[in-house]
Amino acid sequence: MSSDFHRNSLTLQDILDAKERIKSTCIETKLIYSYDLSKEYHNKVYLKPENLQITGAFKIRGALNKIMKLTDAEKSKGLIASSAGNHAQGVAYSGHSLGIDVTIVMPKTTPLIKVEATKGWGAKVVLAGDVYDAAYEEARTLEKEEGYTFIHPFNDIDIMAGQGTIALEILEELPEADIILVPVGGGGLISGIAVAAKAINPHIKIIGVESTGAQAMKLSMDSGKLVHLPYVDTIADGAAVKKPGDLAFDIIKDYVDEIITLDDHDLIEAIFLLVEKHKLVAEATGALSVAALKKLDVRDKKVVSVISGGNIDVLTMSSLLNHGLYSRGRLFCFSVKLKDTPGQLVKIAEILAKLGANVVKLDHNQFKALDRLTYVALEVTVETNGHHHIKQVTKTLEDEGYILEIIY
Repeated sequence: MSSDFHRNSLTLQDILDAKERIKSTCIETKLIYSYDLSKEYHNKVYLKPENLQITGAFKIRGALNKIMKLTDAEKSKGLIASSAGNHAQGVAYSGHSLGIDVTIVMPKTTPLIKVEATKGWGAKVVLAGDVYDAAYEEARTLEKEEGYTFIHPFNDIDIMAGQGTIALEILEELPEADIILVPVGGGGLISGIAVAAKAINPHIKIIGVESTGAQAMKLSMDSGKLVHLPYVDTIADGAAVKKPGDLAFDIIKDYVDEIITLDDHDLIEAIFLLVEKHKLVAEATGALSVAALKKLDVRDKKVVSVISGGNIDVLTMSSLLNHGLYSRGRLFCFSVKLKDTPGQLVKIAEILAKLGANVVKLDHNQFKALDRLTYVALEVTVETNGHHHIKQVTKTLEDEGYILEIIY
């Protein structure tokens, strides 16, 4: 057992030491200034793209720091971890690079891309339960049965120290940063970032961001004690934690200024914005800090959004981008009832063309109209330039006497 296993405090020196330990392996992700997000949210917005890290997420920082500090005896037992995906890859990669056997327990709901990526680093994967907490219990059971060394994804000082190296990089590059927005699941990432950032600049604000469907840390902060949620419901699978870490909670309540909560709709819009404006792929958890920009009640501040990860499968990405198009007013679908006479479809098409609404799909079907002997139902999907454009299209058609039913 490593000598500092029972430590429950995190210091700036721990994080500085971690930076030296992992610097030869982990990428120093450079800040990206976002002109578009700065303009939209009235602050100077910078992105910390941990989605570009070796394993596609920040988790490798903490995992590598922890595993490199293990004793030879601990390493020889083999490692086991529980993870919704990103910690799994961090541990698997670290074990692979150091020649250590790794077993990962993941929820059955884990995206396939994360399962396959973990196996790709040579780890054995066990699927158990539907959420992280169930996978955690199975991993602890296997730890006892097989004698593995358990690597906790967030409630561990060495893990937090590794994650805290993100703050060191941010403040080396942007020492005048006013706010750092950090996704929150179990609390390991924000704990490390908060300790490092506040030690360097006590006036900086550290704001956590959770999904409304998994806001265990916010409820814990509000009540002053750890809250265990009965269930979680969010597309942010990497932050779908019922009970945050107690070590993390002790740090967060002292160092974190606020926790913002967002719904899945906000996350989808943020994912869309990152792809469209910056060509960056973020998973839902990784986009939490970008979605939170709209909730900040400040202006002209230098704000850093930590994009914690980008491990998302293509099918999920496609679906989320389509939803993003709808929510940003870039696609508009409506139905209208037309008289079953020649020229009606052409008239609609001409109106849309004059308004610059590009038709991407038409469904002209008389069998959808109840009174189909004299009318037909026309369903139209058009590409638009935002919600103001949709209002213009709607008003023009209604002024022409058409009655629209908005589909999305």
